[in-house]
Amino acid sequence: MQNLKIFCSVLFLFTSISLYAQQAPEGTTSELVILHVKTGEQKTILKEVRHFEAPNWSRDGKYLLINSGGFLEKVGLDGNKIGQIQPDKISRANNDHGISFDGELLVISKSDGDLSSRIYTMPLAGGELKLITPNHPSYWHGISPDGKTLVYCAERDGLWDIYSIPTAGGAEKRLTDAEGLDDGPEYSYDGKWIYFNSNRTGRMQAYRMKPDGTGAEQLTNDSLDNWFPHPSPDNKSAVIISYLEDQKGSHPFGKDVKLRLLDVETKDVRDLTEVFYGGQGTINVHSWSPDGEWLAFVKYHKP
Repeated sequence: MQNLKIFCSVLFLFTSISLYAQQAPEGTTSELVILHVKTGEQKTILKEVRHFEAPNWSRDGKYLLINSGGFLEKVGLDGNKIGQIQPDKISRANNDHGISFDGELLVISKSDGDLSSRIYTMPLAGGELKLITPNHPSYWHGISPDGKTLVYCAERDGLWDIYSIPTAGGAEKRLTDAEGLDDGPEYSYDGKWIYFNSNRTGRMQAYRMKPDGTGAEQLTNDSLDNWFPHPSPDNKSAVIISYLEDQKGSHPFGKDVKLRLLDVETKDVRDLTEVFYGGQGTINVHSWSPDGEWLAFVKYHKP
């Protein structure tokens, strides 16, 4: 079984390197959308012929944070481009970035020279980047509500699992060791759970576990590929992105997907959107509005 996991993880390593760095075809249009969870209303904030990805909603609710071309940008809810965040210090960023619960800290994943993705922090108001994970590749996804712990997906010795590390830096701790890929870890707002996705059963599904890695619980069990469960501010639900077809442990760009809302207690799932052209870059990281009424995501349009 261990040999099987190593084979599967190595296979994912080769696909993930290209997927995390993947660029859309030239001429692709990106559409930044906010969605009202209860009514289904959708509002387009920004639509341009260029590739941008992975919106975060600022903790004060005033703007959205996206990445494009390795840089991070602020976009107002009126579509106004507020500007890049310290482009002299932040470049080669991928779509795994976010803001601490108190709104003070920015966490990013970025490449450096020949080194693949590592995790850094920086005061959101400006300052110096601090390297948190010397080991690579490391792709950030979540921070604890008290701001003391980061969780992320990392490849170590050919195996892809979920790890935690003190936000201030220190020794990383492995939280999962199941077959296959574990990815997308994110803390619930009450700090009681870490939500994540895994293909340990052969198909990508949503899970949650306790912050120490124990008590893993499968939340979805259907024929779709379910990625990146982002828990809601009221701790009652999580939004997931679902590929219509089996992606064999990857989450590529340019596929038929839809967003769905998962009730984390009953495990009922309902559609939030129609099927659209998306995937990698659509909703990789936390994107709930602070009041829990809206979600931000990206649709794409073929050239």
